[in-house]
Amino acid sequence: MEIDSVFYTDRTGPVSNPLLDQLPSYQSLLYRRKPSHSSSTKRRSSTRNRLGSTNSGRWGTTTVDRAVEKQKSGIVERAVKDLPKPMGEKRRDKDQRLEQARELSSWRQWRQSARRTLRRLGEDARDWLHSLELWRGDIHLIEGMFGTGILSYFSFLRYLVLLNFVIFLLMFSFVMLPIIIAPHASGNATYNQADGSVCSVYPSSSRRGLVVFHQHITDLLSGGGFLEQTYLFYGYYRVDAIHFPGFSYNLPLAYLLVTIAYLFLSLIWIVKRSATGFKRNLVQDEDRFQSFCNKIFAGWDFCITNENAARLKRSSLLYELKTDLEEERIKQKIADRTRGQRCRIYLIRLILNLFVVAVLAACFYSIYRATVFSQTVQVTKVNFLLDLIYEYLPSIVITLANFITPLLFSFIINYEDYSPAFEIRFTLMRCVFMRLASIGVLLFSLWSQITTCKEQPCVCGYNHVLYSCWETRVGQEMYKLTIFDFIIIAAVTLFVEFPRKLMVNYCDCGLAKWWGQQEFAIPQNVLEIVYGQTICWIGAFYCPLLPAICIIKYFIIFYIKKVSLVNNCRPATRPFRASSSNFFFLAVLLIGLALACVPVAVSIAQISCSQACGPFVNYTTSWEALPRTVAQLPSQARSVLLALSSEASAVSLFVITCLAMFYVIALAGAHKRVINQLREQLEMEGRDKRFLIQKLCQAQRAQVRSQSRPRAPSHPDRHSPNYTLPSPTYPYNSGLFLVQPPPDSSTHV
Repeated sequence: MEIDSVFYTDRTGPVSNPLLDQLPSYQSLLYRRKPSHSSSTKRRSSTRNRLGSTNSGRWGTTTVDRAVEKQKSGIVERAVKDLPKPMGEKRRDKDQRLEQARELSSWRQWRQSARRTLRRLGEDARDWLHSLELWRGDIHLIEGMFGTGILSYFSFLRYLVLLNFVIFLLMFSFVMLPIIIAPHASGNATYNQADGSVCSVYPSSSRRGLVVFHQHITDLLSGGGFLEQTYLFYGYYRVDAIHFPGFSYNLPLAYLLVTIAYLFLSLIWIVKRSATGFKRNLVQDEDRFQSFCNKIFAGWDFCITNENAARLKRSSLLYELKTDLEEERIKQKIADRTRGQRCRIYLIRLILNLFVVAVLAACFYSIYRATVFSQTVQVTKVNFLLDLIYEYLPSIVITLANFITPLLFSFIINYEDYSPAFEIRFTLMRCVFMRLASIGVLLFSLWSQITTCKEQPCVCGYNHVLYSCWETRVGQEMYKLTIFDFIIIAAVTLFVEFPRKLMVNYCDCGLAKWWGQQEFAIPQNVLEIVYGQTICWIGAFYCPLLPAICIIKYFIIFYIKKVSLVNNCRPATRPFRASSSNFFFLAVLLIGLALACVPVAVSIAQISCSQACGPFVNYTTSWEALPRTVAQLPSQARSVLLALSSEASAVSLFVITCLAMFYVIALAGAHKRVINQLREQLEMEGRDKRFLIQKLCQAQRAQVRSQSRPRAPSHPDRHSPNYTLPSPTYPYNSGLFLVQPPPDSSTHV
């Protein structure tokens, strides 16, 4: 006979419980397990023995007691302030612990006191370090007023400030600091001297004689003039080696390795931060019912303390629910489409995508022509205003393209008949491609001018007539893009968003009401700073102080955006959750880093170095500094490095990486299957609860009917389960007792 230890059975022999057999979870288990009769009996028996031993006449008393004891011991080990109890109970627990501590030996009392002291010191140290966090109070204020969605943008901005600070420390410590301390530390610097050839001529761009004030402004905004021959640009670092007492510092090798180091460090840091969001997205359920439950029961942001922000949060939750319902309607509409309708919508999408490609091609060609024209006209000086326009012509064209194309993409997407969620993602993908590809087109335009000469092939390997130091010229272009991007962000805030807020508040005209208050669009703001960070990664090789400039830029942008958010803007109608936002930010930043690595790698490994400036004058390419340094090492160290860089090591590393990747993918799949099983169990528990509630209602109705008519008393059978309901006078009238133990039993329900 089968054993049932979940419900009470007497000592003469257990019997099957019909209520347990009717549970949906048990019926599903029987349906999934259809082996032979003997194995089915064993599995059914093991399934029912959930809470204890089969020989005990209790509900698994031993197991439950052990669990309770373990739980109590765990609570004792926790700190009193961490216990989920009222203050009165915490004080009583503290007094009990003090009384128990007096009974211990002196050695144990000292150990407990030392452990508590060390724990308090650690907590105080963590609190002190947390108090030093950048913009801690401002970020808490933003979180309280607008929630975690907008908070994620400012946290991302703080992360970029820290990342650029680390990059600046690397460049300053290994490139600039040795040159600065060499005269004060008995160091002898060896400079790259000109050999008298036409390739080594580097004319000075500093102004002589009487200099007008506006010319200094032009130099400050363009990076030319007095700024060109400073620590700001690549051409200033003409040092080949610095000989300190006891060792020699190879500056070209340090310059190259620092560039590789900051790119690799950025990659590791971004991947590490995005791992959490990637795990969350990996196991994300696409079930629409779960999405509804999350929005209804877990969608509120309890960090909001502002009444206006709470009202906007309610509106955003309502918008999300409407969007989900609209997506369901569109899915049903897609499923009901005829073949002719599908062909029609595919044709419309093809035409619109061809139009988008044409727009992108026109923008890229405009950037190319503007860059070529700007580089050609900069040789001749006309006047202050025209010279400044010519200097910033590529930046102006790129900014106009980045401003017009998102508006055009948002208008076109309405006719492509996508779901609302996919419309947002697809528009953002187009905007990301436009912003990041524009930088690539600019660099391609510059390199087409650098590597093209009137006489082919070039005598110096590059166009030395227009670009005596082409690395400095590229650094100046990256510098101008950074400055102009900052000017545009500040100008839009001051001259667009602030007047718009005044017009909406104090003008009663219909146009102002239709225009409405400015929305704080998180994706567009993130694309702005990712665009700036990509420029920083590319330009740090040609302009070593560009990370420091970006730190100052982001520092000012933080307060500009904060003031604009609090005074001028409102949260976007289409909200972004903090979890999904952080992963989206880092994913776009990772794309920007990948794009930045390509031009830097090409310039290091393919394009000939300038022979008139920079630390790589004695090398054909910048990468040549590394193998030449390896060739000067001792034979053993050289053989080890050559073995590590050989094809065999590369193939072995590739195989190991593939195996690790396959293992991680398999582990992620296993975790996802476990999560799906847990979700199925939760759904099954919900069905069990609904089934038990239905049985409870039936039992209550049966009890009411039985009480309404008199009946003869009967003696219950002690060998069968007894389902009794509590008396109506019992205070907990919603309880359901499935078991009624015999009088001599020690089991308490």
